Amino acid sequence: MALFNYNELLQAEIPHDKSYDYNVSLESDNVTLDSIDMESYKSFDIFLSHSYSDKEIIPALKYKLEEMGYSVYVDWITDRMLSRDEVNKRTAEVLQKRMQQSKCLIYATSENSQKSRWMPWELGYFDGIKEKMVAILPIKKDNNNFENDFKGEEYLGLYYYVDKTSSSLWILENASKYVSFNNWLEGTRPYEK
Repeated sequence: MALFNYNELLQAEIPHDKSYDYNVSLESDNVTLDSIDMESYKSFDIFLSHSYSDKEIIPALKYKLEEMGYSVYVDWITDRMLSRDEVNKRTAEVLQKRMQQSKCLIYATSENSQKSRWMPWELGYFDGIKEKMVAILPIKKDNNNFENDFKGEEYLGLYYYVDKTSSSLWILENASKYVSFNNWLEGTRPYEK
C-alpha cells in the first residue's frame, strides 16, 4: 500500500471533460451564496477537507477518488460561488449542509494543512455529527515524514488514516487493523487481520 504523493498529483493528467478550473471568476455580480442549489447534490461519499493552498493538486486528488467510484465534495469546485475573499456565516452554513450530505470526511493533510483555519473546524464539526467517519489522508512529499505523529497536530492521531493500492482505498487504525473503504462507508470499523 502507499500514500498519495504530492508530486504525482501535481503532474497527473485530468481529462478535459473532468477539468476542475480553480481560477473561476463569477460572471455576474448578482451571484450570491443564496443562489447555491443545496439540493442539486443530495449526497456525497466524501467531503474532502483540504488547504486551499493545495489548490494545484486537489483537482487531481478529486479525480483519482472519483476514478475509484466515489462522489467527492470540494467546496470551491462543487459550489463555485463560495468565495475565498468573502468568507462569512453563510459560507459556514453551506459547508455544514455539505458535511451533513456526506458519508465521510477525508482530511487531506499536507505541509499546508497546519496553516488552514477551516480544516480543524471541518474535522471537529464532522466528527461531532458522524462519529468515527473521519480519516486522515496524508499527501506525501519526498521530504516530509508522516511518522512524526503529526507534530503540532497530534489530535490527528485519534483518527483512522487512508491508504491505497493501485485501484482501491483502505481505512487503517494501525498496520494490523484495517478495512476496505467501501466497507467502512457502510459502517464496518477496522478490525484485526
